[in-house]
Amino acid sequence: MSHLTESTFEEFLPGFNNSKIINLTNVTFIDPYGMLGIIELGEVARDSGIVKTLLLPSESEAIKYLERMDFFKYVIQNYRIEPEDLKLSERYRRRVHSDVLLEITVIEKADDIHYIVAKVKARADIILKRHLHYDEKAINGFIVALAEVCQNIIEHSGSKGHVGIQKYYFQNLGRNVVKIAVTDTGIGFRRSLSERFNIRDDLEAIEKALIHGASRYSDEGRGHGLAAVRRFVADWNGKLSIRSGTARLSIIPDWSKGKKYEKNLVFFPGAQISIMLPEVSL
Repeated sequence: MSHLTESTFEEFLPGFNNSKIINLTNVTFIDPYGMLGIIELGEVARDSGIVKTLLLPSESEAIKYLERMDFFKYVIQNYRIEPEDLKLSERYRRRVHSDVLLEITVIEKADDIHYIVAKVKARADIILKRHLHYDEKAINGFIVALAEVCQNIIEHSGSKGHVGIQKYYFQNLGRNVVKIAVTDTGIGFRRSLSERFNIRDDLEAIEKALIHGASRYSDEGRGHGLAAVRRFVADWNGKLSIRSGTARLSIIPDWSKGKKYEKNLVFFPGAQISIMLPEVSL
């Protein structure tokens, strides 16, 4: 596998569970979803008393992306890393004009969301306005949607989470895109909603939350956060994918591929959310 992304992650997951050595040497590209997946899979394994060995990509560009996203800061906590003596030369270090909108950041408390919003606001003009041609209304909508997704982790997961955002040039589309990944290894949608509803499976739980605005809390006004995110993504012709447990539900625009409903996937605790927003055509 040369690319580890939201679309290839299901191919990667079974191999991870069945091996003590995670070989990324042939990987040339990892998006934020792939990075967070590796970090959190390592956390789950470590919490079970297993510390796996992670063989890093041999491609220098892949190492550069990982360093820019602060990947090594987190992955070193959960794996034995090879090569152990990895040294990043100055040409790999983060540049002022980086495409990173938000490095990998922990979401554990409300203050973390304030920090995330402030950081994204500071870089929004450079990346969202210049490269995606978003206006102020769209940028504000983006920030609100991001805050809603992060807030979900604090209110519903029972665990900490991570977020990462980066801009890329998407060859298949011929335009820039921003990829957002927000993930956690908490209780997941099904267990959360089962406190109030009779839920058959993971897919029904995701659909109730995303499409119908269901919440584990009965307070009036709760449960509309993900529905608002769905509307924002649709307004900007983006792609939204939510995975939890053994299922995934995706909202897929005409420029992308994939299945709307997926069941019987390899179990992965918590929730993994991927959002892709394309450049506005001028």
